[in-house]
Amino acid sequence: MGVSLMDKDSRGSEGIPQDLIMNMSPPQKRQKMKANSNEGHPFQIARRARQKRESGTGVSWDKLPDELLLGIFYCLPLADLLKVSQVCKRWRCLAFDETLWHSIDLTNRILLPGAIGQVLSAGVVVLRCARACVGKPLFKNARPLRVQHVDLSNCTISVVALQDIMSHCCRLQNLTLEGLALSDDVIRSISQNFQLIRLNLCGCSGFSAESLKEMLGNCSRLEELNLSWCDFTSEHVKAATQHLPKSTTQLNLSGYRQNLNISDIQALVESCPRLTNLDLSDSVMLTSDCFPYFEQLFHLQHLSLSRCYQIPPAALVKLGNIPTLKTLNVFGIVPDSYLPLLKETLPHIKINLSHFTAIGRPTLGNKNRNIWGMKCRLAFTNSILH
Repeated sequence: MGVSLMDKDSRGSEGIPQDLIMNMSPPQKRQKMKANSNEGHPFQIARRARQKRESGTGVSWDKLPDELLLGIFYCLPLADLLKVSQVCKRWRCLAFDETLWHSIDLTNRILLPGAIGQVLSAGVVVLRCARACVGKPLFKNARPLRVQHVDLSNCTISVVALQDIMSHCCRLQNLTLEGLALSDDVIRSISQNFQLIRLNLCGCSGFSAESLKEMLGNCSRLEELNLSWCDFTSEHVKAATQHLPKSTTQLNLSGYRQNLNISDIQALVESCPRLTNLDLSDSVMLTSDCFPYFEQLFHLQHLSLSRCYQIPPAALVKLGNIPTLKTLNVFGIVPDSYLPLLKETLPHIKINLSHFTAIGRPTLGNKNRNIWGMKCRLAFTNSILH
């Protein structure tokens, strides 16, 4: 479905996300021809008298109460909702009532400057906007947004635009910015969301260890945290492991090769004694000496040590001492010939079930329009926005 900008007309459209609206300009009225009796034309154009409408039993749309119109609009798909918003000022106000804009999926869309700001200002609570091209939000006021669940994974968005969005958010519970370039200001804006439960910063860059420390200190209710494959130095890793909230139960710190050491594992275990899911894959400095620290995690159920090449396969048997452990991923360090023996030795542990982790990520598998288990109500049906 094509979507384009529409110039402001006499009906008023400043409250509508311009790039999400079909260009539905009304047809031009024909000019009425009037005959001039003084010119002696042999014919004359006369207008037929308008017949009186018979009184019917139907109810005019104008007489429908707002509650009933909102109920009708609630059943409309996004494209039709945007069309009815152009009928009149009353319908425009109703079409952008916050009860209709609870959740929206703009995945893979191109959002021109101002669009994301107007969508969020409509009262969106759940925003799925992964892999989209997002222009500047251009908020018209400084009011905090209602949005609580945001997926901006792998978007094309400037740091300035991202900071503008984050600075208006103070109620976030779930947030993923996977693959984005951030800044200290963005991290500090995130830290103002004290109710944050899940955070995914996988593959992010551009922020300091000090701002990371501040964010982890403020977001004391974090349960799921994905900090894998960020542009971290050893100072970032130490800031993370030493200041993790005690509420954290699922943690992904994979991808830090030489920057994650056994001393960091000790600090991590002391910071997060309630961990149930821990991914430390691709940390080549780890050895079997860190196993005793894992045994101190009395709730640990899932452990990933894939491609931790200094851990000998034979030493993995010691992980059987963790009574709560259910799954173990050790891709890359266990030869195929040794894997059956390891599974036989540890029959109560499922080994190498998945290459990927779901910690902090909003969507699992191919669940269409789902984000952290919530389905987005509004979405464009076409996959391409022209």
